Amino acid sequence: MAFFLSFVFLSVFALSQEIPENYYNCYTILAGKNATESGAVTMAHNEDDHGENLVNWFKVPRKNHNEDEFITLKNGARVPQVETTYGYIWLEMPGQQFADSYLNEHGVAVASNACPSREDNPDLTDGGIGYWLRRLMAQRAKTAKEAVKIGGELVEKYGYASSGRTYSIADANEAWVMSVVNGKHWVAQRVPDDEVMVIPNYYTITSINVDNNQKYLASEGLIEYAIERNWYDPDKDSEFNFRKVYGHPGTLASMGNIARKWKGVELITGKEFPMDEPFPFTIKPKEKLSLQDFMGVLENHYEGSELDESQKYKHGNPHSGTNAICSRINQYGFVTQLRDNMPVEVGTVMWLAPRRPCIQPFIPWYLGMSEMPGDFALTDPETALSNHFNPPENILDKSEGHAFVEYVQYSEKIDDEYGALIGDVKEYKREMEEELLNNCKDFEKRVLQIYPIDKKRAQMMLKDFTLKYLDDTREKMGKLLDKSEIKSSGKSVIE
Repeated sequence: MAFFLSFVFLSVFALSQEIPENYYNCYTILAGKNATESGAVTMAHNEDDHGENLVNWFKVPRKNHNEDEFITLKNGARVPQVETTYGYIWLEMPGQQFADSYLNEHGVAVASNACPSREDNPDLTDGGIGYWLRRLMAQRAKTAKEAVKIGGELVEKYGYASSGRTYSIADANEAWVMSVVNGKHWVAQRVPDDEVMVIPNYYTITSINVDNNQKYLASEGLIEYAIERNWYDPDKDSEFNFRKVYGHPGTLASMGNIARKWKGVELITGKEFPMDEPFPFTIKPKEKLSLQDFMGVLENHYEGSELDESQKYKHGNPHSGTNAICSRINQYGFVTQLRDNMPVEVGTVMWLAPRRPCIQPFIPWYLGMSEMPGDFALTDPETALSNHFNPPENILDKSEGHAFVEYVQYSEKIDDEYGALIGDVKEYKREMEEELLNNCKDFEKRVLQIYPIDKKRAQMMLKDFTLKYLDDTREKMGKLLDKSEIKSSGKSVIE
């Protein structure tokens, strides 16, 4: 009953502090290297976006540039180009300004969550920076901390052209959370090596110490500006709390945020946590987290709790009600391992589930793959970038032959008959993930034997390994989509 009353109170309060629906996108977990079984810094992320979307997978090579080159940002600002931009894996979503994810050749991973701020008078230069911020960090940084500094300099120079956002940035040694505010203010905090950060769609950084640059980085005047705007009074408030001072009240009270944060904290710590009390910046896991632990959080719909409106799928699919961690607008989920005990091309791997992680096996995409599978993008990176903000209407209808369309069709079919189909789907998903987890160690040993002798062959092996399992998943999806009367037949759809 206490749980329910908290739910009602917070939901009513959130409605009084209304925020547009499209600000409630994405969910991220960041874990330090001593908080995981593998000893790898790990980033888990669900990319959520409204509307009809397509995802392109690209591998962009390192590139040298001329001294007089510059980049024109979306709103017109010009940024001088650097001498060399690093290569990277790019998950591109045409038309979206804040959806793309990156993993660069040095093993620096970048993703983000919308986190609306209270700023209503932003300072922007030449229209500010938005879409390009994460891209420039990925192109220019060798470490997560360097990426934060690069991003901070860009925000201070041009101003951030959106309400607010939290960027999750990680490498094989450390993970950082960087929160930016509409205009020229930002702050970043390092995730402790033995702790875990859970990020819905509100700022999570609280008290800061700007004199400790090993744990915190921030724009100049962050606190002074808050005092000037009457958001913070040092004579009345015991300490400066970035989350409360700069965050939009509606996001802090939103049940869609609180419930997702609460569930992640509960699953990771194994402890109950009151929903109506402030969450800490980071938490200690009940035990070191496995890959399956991260995957389990990303595919969660509050099963077993009062927030499970489908009541274990008896009342439709779990994506139609309260905004769950695995939601109706999810486009992909990934768990990226950043391991420092082997070459970066092999040690950096993104376990990826296209469209919805609750129904797709997480399949490893290695940083060192020679190239992306051909039908996961219908164009090249240069063309995709030039057309990014001008996608065709009904993009899925016009993307015949693109693999992502198959994943969308599959997810829609499952949602239509979730209760009848999910048992078979879950069994297949579990079996494939177990097979992958069992096979990866031996496979990586073979690759590491070949890597010093024949790097190109090793890169081909990494691509072929991923392609084999992608082909397997698509074959299974095809079997389901070809059956028009599965529900009435009562037969297993995954054989």
